[in-house]
Amino acid sequence: MAKHFREEHEQFRNTVKNFAQKELAPYADEWEAAETFPNHVFKRAGELGILGAHYPEEHGGAGGDFWFAVAKAEELVNCTMAGVTMGLLVQADMATPVISDIGSKEQIEEFLKPALKGDKIAALGVSEPNAGSDVAGIQTWAKKDGDDYIINGAKTYITNGTRADFVTLLVKTNPEAGAHGCSFFLVPTNTKGFSVSKKLKKIGNHSSDTAELAFEDMRIPKRYLLGEENMGFMYLMQNFQSERVIAAASSTSGMKLMLDQAVAYGRDRKAFGKPIIKREYWQHKFVDLYTKLEAGRALTYAACEVYNEEHHEKKGQVSMETVKLISMAKAFVGDLTGEIPDQCLQFYGGAGYIEEYHIARAWRDARLFRIGGGTTETMRYYLAKLMGL
Repeated sequence: MAKHFREEHEQFRNTVKNFAQKELAPYADEWEAAETFPNHVFKRAGELGILGAHYPEEHGGAGGDFWFAVAKAEELVNCTMAGVTMGLLVQADMATPVISDIGSKEQIEEFLKPALKGDKIAALGVSEPNAGSDVAGIQTWAKKDGDDYIINGAKTYITNGTRADFVTLLVKTNPEAGAHGCSFFLVPTNTKGFSVSKKLKKIGNHSSDTAELAFEDMRIPKRYLLGEENMGFMYLMQNFQSERVIAAASSTSGMKLMLDQAVAYGRDRKAFGKPIIKREYWQHKFVDLYTKLEAGRALTYAACEVYNEEHHEKKGQVSMETVKLISMAKAFVGDLTGEIPDQCLQFYGGAGYIEEYHIARAWRDARLFRIGGGTTETMRYYLAKLMGL
């Protein structure tokens, strides 16, 4: 780990950790019950330089490398609300990287810089009611009309969707071309024809808002086309790589927190005359879980390392070998998110099933990782193709 993180990374890490523990964690119960968190959290994260640390200075960032994004993802979990972590990561690592990579100067000024300051809230609009991990199946479409595009359709499972100021939106511009007929648009949510159909209730990540969006004859000027027309699928596949590897980094850190809290609980909780952590069965179980977690983190860091190098050199593009490594990390860590939270909850016994313990919320929240950003099954499908199987 030492070779990846320098002193400036550790200083930044401490800033994020203090923000998460002191300014966010005390409100966990309140925001979980409200099923949202205040918009000022985005603004505060922007003021602290948390959102833009790994973006170029000319784009409103601090000019740091990708390891700043990794440190941020690892420390935000200390807020103990995956929903808040998700909302902030969507803002900084999912809805906005593609703007930095291919956006025009005008788009960077209007959308990216305000997002990194926390002045505008961003959402990523890809999934639809009938198209999730199979992105090529999206049906929301845009028809050119003079210097404008008219967009019709719907998106679902959109984090930050009820309050976003703009959506980085993927639509079909050439329906006959399949995946190669998609384009990205930057859509201000005050545009006529845009609406939030409903706020979705979820089994976890309660503190984040997740929405279904609708577009009805929504007219968007050509200047909001992001990059080239019909190149959206390629841009998305590149954008997915940062999303997936950052999600893996966040999840491994969250599981480390679960394990550490469980061990602390096991030192105090006694059964049949001694602390339950002193039972050989659980000692061996935790040895195995910590070992698997370290393997997952090592794989994630390996993916982060090659992504950091290639993304910087190729201005947003990464090789198929890097995609393969990131997909492996996403799949492997995904399996751990099924095993580690469940074993930790089991260790708590009845207490683990009670909401006042963090493990109950963490267990519930962790289930999303194997779905969001491409399901674990989709990762293995991609890997089989990349490996020539």
